[in-house]
Amino acid sequence: MYTVNLKIYNQLSFWLISMVLIISIMIIVGGLTRLTDSGLSITEWQLFSGILPPLNHSDWILYFNLYKEIPEFKLQNYDMNLQEFKVIFWWEWAHRFLGRLIGVGYLIPLIYFSFKIKLSKLINLYLIFLLICFQGFMGWYMVKSGLVEKVDVSHFRLSAHLIIAFIILSLIFWNYLKIKVSNNASKKLNPYIPFLFMFLIFFQIIIGAFVSGMDAGKIYNSWPFMGNTYFPDDNNLKALFKISAFSDPSLVQFIHRNLAYVICLFYLLVLFNIYKNKMYEMYKTINILGCFIILQIILGILTLLYGAQIYIASMHQISSIFLVISSVYFFYLNTNTN
Repeated sequence: MYTVNLKIYNQLSFWLISMVLIISIMIIVGGLTRLTDSGLSITEWQLFSGILPPLNHSDWILYFNLYKEIPEFKLQNYDMNLQEFKVIFWWEWAHRFLGRLIGVGYLIPLIYFSFKIKLSKLINLYLIFLLICFQGFMGWYMVKSGLVEKVDVSHFRLSAHLIIAFIILSLIFWNYLKIKVSNNASKKLNPYIPFLFMFLIFFQIIIGAFVSGMDAGKIYNSWPFMGNTYFPDDNNLKALFKISAFSDPSLVQFIHRNLAYVICLFYLLVLFNIYKNKMYEMYKTINILGCFIILQIILGILTLLYGAQIYIASMHQISSIFLVISSVYFFYLNTNTN
């Protein structure tokens, strides 16, 4: 607990859970920005002037002309008109606006709490702020990779941008749990087990970003086989063990599918262990976690079957937020932080 003052205690917890909510919205908007191919619509980083969108026709023409200079327009969207450009522009503008809002919405309350609570107790929250700032840099670093030669951003930079967002979300939620939730269960798992489970979830998110970044969800739109075989027939098994596999769409989809099976199997083993040892205080949490795993797998399969159709793919990403939050909560309950 950060403080014994009940008023500050409640303000701090409300602020942290509010940040969890807005960062979740940011992740959702970021996913839709990717799914609508809107991420390269703003070709410059304007930290302050970029807060305001185009206010007149001349401003719109200026932004559109800048977009016309990049490969995505020249090679892919060469027949796009101004009205169509406005659609993708608003997605990217909203994503960047939310990023600025998160920065301000985090820093100002943090400064306020610094006057109310000993600074030494807030060091971890200041480190999270530095990570938020780095995330802004990573976002622009990702966009830059799609402005020259390619029509898409680097899937490696995309995955880094996404996983940092989930790390920030998890760290803030963890600090919220430290204030609001007791983890004094009489029986606990070895904390390495829920940590490993959480690690697998994060690794799956990275691979999922690879799938999204390379549009790998639009190939092999069948399940449980990839076409007529379990292993993609446009590849060979040896290629799976090369670093280049992470840049091969069919292999990335194969890894994403099978990692889901590994996570599911791991979950069942943990579930069996909890019920076998009658860890009653873990029943509700592990069952909720299982529900999100099932939902995530179903949405993942539907995303494949429907060729990464935008609404289903977005629901798949939204579900991943709940899965991460529930896995962080499960890990927290099995640690000794209180």
